[in-house]
Amino acid sequence: MCGFSGFAGFQCEQREVLKKMTDKIIHRGPDDEGMYLSEHVALGFRRLSIIDLDNGAQPMFNEDKKIVITFNGEIYNHKELREDLIAKGHIFANHSDTECLIHGYEEYGTDLLTKLRGMFAFTIYDSNKDLLFGARDYFGIKPFYYGYAPDGNLVFSSEIKSILEYPGMVRMVNEEALEQYMSFQYSVLPETFFKGIYRLPAGHYFIFKDGKMDVKQYFDPMMTPAPEDSITLGKTVSDIEEIVHETTQAHMIADVEVGSLLSSGVDSSYVVSEFPGKKTFTVGFLDKNSKYNEIGYAENLTKELKNKENYSKNISGDEYFASIPKVMYYMDEPLADPACIALYFVDGLAAEQLKVVLSGEGADEFFGGYNIYHEPISLKPFQYIPKFIKKPIAALCKHLPNFKGRNFLIRGSKTVEERFIGNANMFSVEEREKLLKCKLTHKKPMDIVAPYYKKVAGLNDIAKMQYIDINFWLQGDILLKADKMSMAHSLESRVPFLDINVFNYTKSMPVAYRCNDKATKRAFRIAAKRHIPEATANKKKLGFPVPIRVWLKEDKYYNLVMEKLQSETAKKYFDTDALRKLMEDHRSGKADNSRKIWLVYVFLIWHEIYIEADEVSLPA
Repeated sequence: MCGFSGFAGFQCEQREVLKKMTDKIIHRGPDDEGMYLSEHVALGFRRLSIIDLDNGAQPMFNEDKKIVITFNGEIYNHKELREDLIAKGHIFANHSDTECLIHGYEEYGTDLLTKLRGMFAFTIYDSNKDLLFGARDYFGIKPFYYGYAPDGNLVFSSEIKSILEYPGMVRMVNEEALEQYMSFQYSVLPETFFKGIYRLPAGHYFIFKDGKMDVKQYFDPMMTPAPEDSITLGKTVSDIEEIVHETTQAHMIADVEVGSLLSSGVDSSYVVSEFPGKKTFTVGFLDKNSKYNEIGYAENLTKELKNKENYSKNISGDEYFASIPKVMYYMDEPLADPACIALYFVDGLAAEQLKVVLSGEGADEFFGGYNIYHEPISLKPFQYIPKFIKKPIAALCKHLPNFKGRNFLIRGSKTVEERFIGNANMFSVEEREKLLKCKLTHKKPMDIVAPYYKKVAGLNDIAKMQYIDINFWLQGDILLKADKMSMAHSLESRVPFLDINVFNYTKSMPVAYRCNDKATKRAFRIAAKRHIPEATANKKKLGFPVPIRVWLKEDKYYNLVMEKLQSETAKKYFDTDALRKLMEDHRSGKADNSRKIWLVYVFLIWHEIYIEADEVSLPA
């Protein structure tokens, strides 16, 4: 696990500029650094040594030094690829997975991507053709950002803060990104929160040649569920057992010790039961009997599994709030998921002892685990009510005071395409347009996800929701915080469920084995019961519980947040009277506005660090 930075185009022999860029991401790779500079490309690298500790330095070259690579990630099938390439006549100088990419590119060109099993973002400069080839993995586990500098060069990196070090790059808020962030809670557009800086989407690659960048998709995580009668539930459960065991073992390759993060949920618990390591890491809030504390669950599980150890930390409110500026610095863009701060702490705990941990991300998206996936089943009766009846009922409910079942009636009147944009839907279009002062595009969240729904028009609603989450929520929230929070501590986070082999099985799994009226993640939970306690396997999805709704009612944190919500910066972007009302209604118990308040608050913290400051630097 590492980080890279670079630029390509014209007059690229700028060592000092490249050094500043790579120094900005030293947390991604404190063990080593390297550079390659030529007239048309500059590649910089920071290394966290995991595999082939002595010989994996980058940038790395082929035999005649004509092809050079910088690579962030792990290729789990690199030994098999190596054997194939050796049989085809390629000569290897070391045992790193990086060298497999060089020779794989020589042999297969861009078709190399479909042969990889792993997480990756990389750039390959081919001096024979004077082109730069870059790619990002299937699901977006590893990040890749790019933009054009005023001098015409393409500038790229594993993190935005590195790109901002390039001369002439301007730190300007992309207000269109802010508009959509208000609904999605993360940066959802191809253009990031910084005008002129973009993210390479998951499953895409680019060729940069003669000053032009051509971006193409090589992988689409399309769901193709089979009929329920095509395979028995028992066979599916047994298949899942084999798949989970195999992928966990595959993700253990390393020349250093590997541990695992552990919550109270089924996903990480199942991983821990399968991985051969010992050390697990957990954080919690408030006291051990609180619903916000998972430490007791983790301790009990590791005792029951035997030969496992659990290390834990209870995070105080003061620690949590004090860490937010650092977290937003490492995130690069605002993320209103309170769990990212909790993840920052648990990754820090693990990094005190290890360089690599496993984590349970991806199981919900692939196996059908989110509670919201049950909604199409709950709303099924509405399918038989004519639209001309449903729509007036929903319109009436919107104008009535809140009552039990009101939201159910409103959502039941809509199709899945009209109601679901992913696991977070914070401010409605009407709410955000009243709250925001900046110039608005008036583009609805549904307009952003609509092209993806069009691709899966013939699928079951649950499969549609999974496809939307894989393309949006997974990339924009789950994986972003997993990468940035682990790398903040120079820790490699691996996600065994987010494996191409796992996806290729689950994409065809019957929908009823993903989610039915009995359970979400149905077949997966049955498989897990064979390895972990039944209570853990059946535990309802919680996410990463954080007590911000509790803290925001306490004077200390209420005043801290309110001060930021009434600041001059807040007045520039928001109706601060409306923000005050959100806070007061939350404190009085009229409504739980904690997530909406949090969304605005962390944006303002981010703005202070990345826009208002004279230079971008890690907060003290």
